[in-house]
Amino acid sequence: RSEINPNTKHLKVLDLRLSDAGIYTCEYGSHTVSISLHVFKLTISSDGHFLPKEVPELTVMQNSSHPLPDLKITLFNNNNIVRPKVSQDNTHQKYKVLLKQLETTDSGTWICHVHSDSPLINQNISFDVKVLGFQNPALERKYATVDSTVNLSWQLNFQKIKWKEGFTGQLNWKQQESTTAHELIDFNVTARGEQHEIKKSSRFQFEIPERKPKSTIEVKLPKVHFNHSGQYQCQLAYNGKYVQSKTELVVMKVSANPVGPLPRGAKTTLICQVSSPLPSNAHLCWERVNGTQMDIKKSKQHEAKVEVNVSSAGLWSCHLIEDNDRKISLNYSLVEAPVWVSYVVIGASIGGSVLVFGLACLCIINGISWQRRRQRAKRMAQARQYLLENKTCQCQQ
Repeated sequence: RSEINPNTKHLKVLDLRLSDAGIYTCEYGSHTVSISLHVFKLTISSDGHFLPKEVPELTVMQNSSHPLPDLKITLFNNNNIVRPKVSQDNTHQKYKVLLKQLETTDSGTWICHVHSDSPLINQNISFDVKVLGFQNPALERKYATVDSTVNLSWQLNFQKIKWKEGFTGQLNWKQQESTTAHELIDFNVTARGEQHEIKKSSRFQFEIPERKPKSTIEVKLPKVHFNHSGQYQCQLAYNGKYVQSKTELVVMKVSANPVGPLPRGAKTTLICQVSSPLPSNAHLCWERVNGTQMDIKKSKQHEAKVEVNVSSAGLWSCHLIEDNDRKISLNYSLVEAPVWVSYVVIGASIGGSVLVFGLACLCIINGISWQRRRQRAKRMAQARQYLLENKTCQCQQ
């Protein structure tokens, strides 16, 4: 594992090991030169491959022909100082360095700086940390309106950090307050970075787009239904460990009660609701297009529905507002019914009232007639009984 350059007399030691530490002596004629070789070895747990929230452990070992010095170890991550927890054995030969919980942004080349005053040592040892995960790991909230098209996507970082290991994953969906998760997609990534996806569910209509950015898991809902809302969870699995990222889909719909054109003089209630309670910084708002401040109705905090009573036709719009920013809007056009429809409605109301009154009168008359028949039958039965008793008495005489 060593070679000497005949011109410069330099000694090169390949594949350096801790046991190579010691004193090397070069003799040339009557001249003798000695050099002490101090060897460091750094290892990292999991071979430097981690998932978010894992805690790596470094091991720094040293060997020398002289008494081993007490080392001061400092870590640098992207030029930022990291203050780890360091422990050592009694011989100063082995140091254990415990890092903090990792995030995907911690991926990169780290520097371990080893320092000693006596003998003077200032040695930098570089090592790679790779954290497999999502570009958007935090819980996201996405809003959509009924019958709209929505794309939900999760961007992975395995190509950005040149992850050379294979791993698997899946995309699940569950409705609000439900413990049952439905698997939508199974996927795997090979050691060569090839991504394969399999559709697992036909619970509702969704598509896997063919054209999408690399390292992305994506589903397309071409026509959103109100019951498509809930949590969509993308999960990665590597080496028996898991990491996940969630997106909450909130769906809005509008309706009227009663449904249909608005007759003259009548009222209707416009209803705007979303599929789950809103956070404190969001609310629903009904607004009449080209209306006044009097035509605005807001929901209360955390409410998932807002209603407004309307007595005239027009175009109304419901907005979902988060931090004074309109996320989505949905219109409802209220049309005034033709005059003849109003007359039909009035006539139907009058006719219905007359019919109800007539049925009530008929029921009363039938009840009185039935009561009279019952009383007449009772009197006839009493008379018959009376005659039978008298006839029996005459026969005995």
